[in-house]
Amino acid sequence: PVKTDVRDPAQIDAMFDTCLKEFGHLDILVNNAGVTRDNLILRLSEEDFDTVLNANLKGAFLCCKEAARRMVRQRYGRIVNLSSVVGLRGNAGQTNYSASKAGLIGLTKALAKEEGPSGITVNCVAPGVIDTDMMASFTAEDKAALAEETPVGRLGTAEEVAKLLLYLAGEDAGYITGQVFGVNGGLVI
Repeated sequence: PVKTDVRDPAQIDAMFDTCLKEFGHLDILVNNAGVTRDNLILRLSEEDFDTVLNANLKGAFLCCKEAARRMVRQRYGRIVNLSSVVGLRGNAGQTNYSASKAGLIGLTKALAKEEGPSGITVNCVAPGVIDTDMMASFTAEDKAALAEETPVGRLGTAEEVAKLLLYLAGEDAGYITGQVFGVNGGLVI
């Protein structure tokens, strides 16, 4: 992994250059950037709206553009964008985050149609409530309530999401493109 601020095109270029120098080619891009600035829309500042959209959606757009440029030449590639269950169903207090993650779904579908003829697949994974560092501020009671709301009765793990990402990035997923996969314990059925 190369740590990059995906809001900065210069850092994105440097990231891709580093990968190409290290590996000689680019086969897989996973867009996993995600920031939140939660608030009700009447209290949500334009700055917080822009921060979330620029990191979560525009950053993925910039990375997809640079990756596709390289993948088209080699006529092969796998792009996987990480959305969220709130991109599918919305969430009060997260209009900016929900919009950014819903935008990733549209980006995925359109890019899959554009790049399919070049041997590039583009898919989207929309995790539900996954027990990660983003949940560090949640109390045990909050986590228990979220688990109870989920049909399988628990939070998901990063490993469960990672296993799907590995599959979509691999050779066996060559006929799967433009799809949105929910790893959400049944929150969206």
